[in-house]
Amino acid sequence: MNLTSISHKLNDATAAREFFEAQRWPDGAICPFCGLIGEAYRLKAKADSKSPVRPGVWKCKGCRKQFTVTKGTIFEDSHIPLNTWLMAIHLICSSKKGMSAHQLHRMLGVTYKAAWFMVHRLRYAATQDPLAAQLSGTVEVDETYIGGKRGTKKRKRVPRTMQLGQRDHDQPAPTDGKQAVVSMVQRNGEVRSHHVQRVTAKTLRPILNHNIEYGARIMTDSGTVLHGAIHPRKHDQVNHKAEEYGRYENGVCISTNTVEGFFSLLKRGITGTYHHVSAQHLHRYLSEFDFRYNTRKISDGERSCRLIGKVSGKRLMYKQLVKL
Repeated sequence: MNLTSISHKLNDATAAREFFEAQRWPDGAICPFCGLIGEAYRLKAKADSKSPVRPGVWKCKGCRKQFTVTKGTIFEDSHIPLNTWLMAIHLICSSKKGMSAHQLHRMLGVTYKAAWFMVHRLRYAATQDPLAAQLSGTVEVDETYIGGKRGTKKRKRVPRTMQLGQRDHDQPAPTDGKQAVVSMVQRNGEVRSHHVQRVTAKTLRPILNHNIEYGARIMTDSGTVLHGAIHPRKHDQVNHKAEEYGRYENGVCISTNTVEGFFSLLKRGITGTYHHVSAQHLHRYLSEFDFRYNTRKISDGERSCRLIGKVSGKRLMYKQLVKL
């Protein structure tokens, strides 16, 4: 699966729909209403029928309800052809630092609003399964900050006539603060990233306990917040303030270089591709980067098929994205 095969073999909605059906239903069509597997049949209009049947409609023999392959997925009720969706999936999965909605808008010939909605639905599909296995072995934990500098900047004002003795003070204008992100990386394994409102031991402890196996060997920098969040677990620390970035103990490298490498990829993608990420949607961008990192050892085509396999049971409405 690559751009050439998509453009030649899956270049219309019918071929793309059949591809999605094969990916989503390898053992036969699954009814989204009653869950029967392989007990549905494709509806076809009779030759003399005056009521045409939409392409790709199935009917369950059990509950007698009709459905399509997009029912119960992020594609449900989308007016964008499935071959366009397929192209968007492959472009996002094969771009190491992501692809902006503006770029998809230009390449796919859809409106910017449609492209923006598409990429957010795909990021939602890439979300980590909450029941996924915990990280084990050696796990590196660190926090970073995304966005502009926290603080205030002076805003210039147009001079105006002032009363005698009155002073014209510059009014401080608030700037967007940095958003905190904590990531946990299992060496030679997966990454889990979370957007947190405050970096405190109280907020980080439940995240670490949920994602990291209790017997894992945790490595952090010398920050006191992570130390308090991990306590009473034992963990190894490296002292960056003393210019220590790694050391060996009994043949094991004590460092946070792996998680810092992931942060480098994340920041280069956000700075170079997206330029600005709002706090409201940051968690979905983290899901996108986590998914690509966790599937880094497979091909772009396999990664695209992996994402297609995650679209079921997820629905994201436009009003949810723009809700303040």
